[in-house]
Formats: sequence, structure tokens, C-alpha cells
Amino acid sequence: MLLQIPQVLSPDQVAQLRARIDAAAWIDGNATSGYQSAQAKRNEQLPEESPVAREAGEAVVAALGRSPLFVSAALPSRVFPPLFNRYGEGMAFDNHVDSALRTHAPTGMRIRTDLSGTLFLTDPGQYDGGELVIEDTYGTQQVKLPAGDLILYPATSLHRVLPITRGARVSSFFWIQSMVRDDAQRTLLFDLDMAIIRLTRQDPKAAPLVSLTGVYHNLLRMWATP
Repeated sequence: MLLQIPQVLSPDQVAQLRARIDAAAWIDGNATSGYQSAQAKRNEQLPEESPVAREAGEAVVAALGRSPLFVSAALPSRVFPPLFNRYGEGMAFDNHVDSALRTHAPTGMRIRTDLSGTLFLTDPGQYDGGELVIEDTYGTQQVKLPAGDLILYPATSLHRVLPITRGARVSSFFWIQSMVRDDAQRTLLFDLDMAIIRLTRQDPKAAPLVSLTGVYHNLLRMWATP
């Protein structure tokens, strides 16, 4: 499942976050790359151990927790502390697949990467190029979202960032270990949850709601590993 989640951060929240991270010291993005990614990656990144990165990441995680759409789609068990990258002119990230396991060096936190997330922190009109291209069973998608919007997609997907030809693109990126490991099962639960929400809005007293909600929770009980 590939899903756009709008307005995870408001414009004011984006501006406050950018003011903090833009003034920080950035380093070569390959500081957190494996061997294969290091051959493909050309960008800058805030150091994982940076206090600014930690505080900004905590703000992103708090915003994710306030997003019902994110919680429904990801069913998060653990969220990797968000990282922050910047692509300037000529920078790009060639085709790659994210590592199956990620360890956060400052804390030792280790997760299985079921889902990848990119939270855009630059409006599309401020840069050219820089599209996130994601390839999976649903085809090839080019993603370039408003600042504050999140794209969520399976971490198994082949993906890349096209070269920047003008301006700079700043984003937060992270991974999620879901309570439901299988993407097809997560998608089914998400579709069912969205149907229940739509039906509730149309008729909160509709008789099928109790049964459908029971089906949702029984499937979640069957598939989830907290």
C-alpha cells in the first residue's frame, strides 16, 4: 500500500521545525548508509546524535501519533527515530531497497523495517527535480508532496530520489515496525477501517457497524504482534 497522509505537520509547525534544523550542522548523508546505499546516495543529513535531530524527531513522532490516518495505515509498533536529509542541486539517491533491520546508533534501538515514511518539509514550488520514485506491485509512482505531507509505502519497494536541478529539498525520513507485518493484511485492515468510518459518518446507528467492527478487531487480534 502506498498512501499520502496530508498535513501531518501544519504550515506553522513546518516553519518552526525548519528554523531549528536549517540552522544545525549537516554532514554527508552516507554517515548512516550501508555499502550498497553508499554507492547510490548523494545528499546531506543531520547527525543521528545531534540534539537538534533528536528534538525535531520527537516532534515528528508526536505528530504521527496525532494522525488517525497514519495509525490506521501503519498500525505502528515502533517508529525509528526520524532522520532528516537535504538534497541540493545535483544531489540524488539512485535505486535502492531499504535495509530489513535498522539500528539507531545513539540508543541501540533496533526495528524491522516494514514501512518507510518520507515527510516532506519543502513546498514543491521551491525546488525542481527531487521526486521520490517508488516501484512496487502497484506500478511506478512519482511523489512530490506539499510541505507537511507524508508518503507511506512498503519498505520492500525499490525507490530513488531524482536529481535536484534547482533549489533544495528537505525531508524527514524514518521506518516503522508494524504490529501487522504482512502488507496485504495491513491493507485489508486499513480498507476495512476506512469503510467502518465512512459508514459511521453516514449512519452511526447502522446495524452492520457492530459486526464490521468485530470483524476488524478479530482480524487484528489474529494477525497482530504488539
